[in-house]
Amino acid sequence: MTCRANKAILRHKNYICHESEGHDPLNSCLPLPKCHNKSQMTQPSFDYLIVGAGFFGSICAHELTKRGKRVCVIDSRNHIGGNCYTEERNGIHLHMYGPHIFHTSNPEVWQWINQFVAFNQFTLRPVANYKGEVFSLPFNMWTFAKLWNITTPQEAKAIIDAQSAHITQEPQNLEEQAIKLVGTDVYRKLIKGYTQKQWGKDPAELPASIIKRLPVRFTYDNNYFNDTYQGIPIGGYTQIFTQLLKGIELRLNTDYFKDELPTHDQVIYTGPIDKFYDYRFGELEYKTQTFTHEFKAQVPNYQGVAMMNFTDVETPYTRIIEHKHFDPVDLPHTWISYEYPVPYKASESEPFYPVNDTTNNTIYAKYKALADQEPKVSFGGRLAEYKYYDMHQVIASALAFIRNHHP
Repeated sequence: MTCRANKAILRHKNYICHESEGHDPLNSCLPLPKCHNKSQMTQPSFDYLIVGAGFFGSICAHELTKRGKRVCVIDSRNHIGGNCYTEERNGIHLHMYGPHIFHTSNPEVWQWINQFVAFNQFTLRPVANYKGEVFSLPFNMWTFAKLWNITTPQEAKAIIDAQSAHITQEPQNLEEQAIKLVGTDVYRKLIKGYTQKQWGKDPAELPASIIKRLPVRFTYDNNYFNDTYQGIPIGGYTQIFTQLLKGIELRLNTDYFKDELPTHDQVIYTGPIDKFYDYRFGELEYKTQTFTHEFKAQVPNYQGVAMMNFTDVETPYTRIIEHKHFDPVDLPHTWISYEYPVPYKASESEPFYPVNDTTNNTIYAKYKALADQEPKVSFGGRLAEYKYYDMHQVIASALAFIRNHHP
């Protein structure tokens, strides 16, 4: 049973029309009633109401429109793009919700996204800062060489085996999994404090699956990802969503649960699934963070790298991002962002990353059972599926959804 099907038309102050002459489609804070005549404002009708203008929602809107469907996209924020939203400031494109590096080994996804934007050749090579000591990430021979004053993979493996010998069974949590992968020295300096800050929990309380995503290499290769294709869109991510949503009814500053909605036949919902059902089985848990953006005048290069992680628990932020290194520009100034972990509160916080431990997965399964019975609502994306998706995975999921429902 859907909570919000077939409600009355939304107040016109939230309308945006991509094709209205003289209007910037990203300038969502201004009332734009001129985009519609009176009949459009009182008698709209859509085949699909899509909740969320991130990748899943925008792709569905784009592909459904190509198939002749009438689509309206709403988003509670004042911009498109979800957490991939980038904003140009002083000639630098800022990743407003943290760094987003596109990477995939899926040629279909790579070909699909390249029709909308050109990519540079950026590769992620972050560094870890532990109380002033800098180490290479992801964990590789450069990391082990500095930490243990060794040079060969055999030496590194021997140290890790010795330090993890007490873990004789399958690791049961993140702490055990991390020690099994890289030993106690790396765990204590580069994982434990960072994880405590980032997730707000002791690593022994987190599922082992989280750390399994982290590459570990016994080569002198510090490229974070193993994927065939990698890069940053030249000019930022927002332009992708502008193209995906071109000519589509878009209403920002619009809350699916509070505002009046246009009449519609079906819903594609990409928000938190527990919120959709008013938390009847309890709140799902997310890792979340907040960002402080800071302009550095007359500083052409602040830290020499796009991303520096601060792994000691005493430093309040988890990392500093210097945005001009993502899409390099020769300017005498720079922008940096501090990323701070914050406790998650469902009614107040922005959900970022699902905590897929046993407790939360059990709660999600109950919501999923309800969602599967919805005849007019489809759920997709990281929040609606409570799944740790990277960008390429969301794209593949959205394209598969369209193929399966609208071949």
